[in-house]
Amino acid sequence: MADAIAEPKQKFTYSHLDEKDFEQGLRAYAQYRDLGIAEATGGLVRAHVIRLVPPFEPEEVSKRHTHDVQFQMIYCLKGWIKGEYDGEEVTMREGSCWLQPPNIKHTVLGYSD
Repeated sequence: MADAIAEPKQKFTYSHLDEKDFEQGLRAYAQYRDLGIAEATGGLVRAHVIRLVPPFEPEEVSKRHTHDVQFQMIYCLKGWIKGEYDGEEVTMREGSCWLQPPNIKHTVLGYSD
């Protein structure tokens, strides 16, 4: 019988909104709030709230890129964001949700203030 691979034990966690929890991160035009999910899942899953900072400046923001992750789901809480995903332009708005497959090439084309 093959040895079973032990999954990391998950623990209960929660995160309440606190404006001081937003920090500058990888991109200058975004602020990030870590929801504590990585720690609670032993690094299996990460979750952030990302706030895009106005004004939208295409020369800084609109750079084609990918993310080397196995799972990336995005949910738009407020406003809108327009992007191009492997040749398809889509405008997401409040309540929109989308899945970005690993390493999909995409570009942010605009976002609301």
